[in-house]
Amino acid sequence: GWRVNIHYFAWMREQIGKSVETESPPAHIDNIDDLLDWLTNLSPAHAEALADRTIIGVAVNKEFVEPGAKLEDGDEVALFPPITGG
Repeated sequence: GWRVNIHYFAWMREQIGKSVETESPPAHIDNIDDLLDWLTNLSPAHAEALADRTIIGVAVNKEFVEPGAKLEDGDEVALFPPITGG
């Protein structure tokens, strides 16, 4: 298997109840979209936090990425809601 470190920020962290978790997704999951689909099924809290994908920003190893971005063993994935402000 492989591992990915997932960091949650702002209200997503409150919703899920932790700021970081290490998960070992199934081998067929190799991109951000698939990972988010898989995470959504982990718990009701995950499902709620990830309900609206259009507002979630994603970074892999501190670089912003598109939803189809490939993932590799040991990657650090950061998920954050939109930054609000005026």
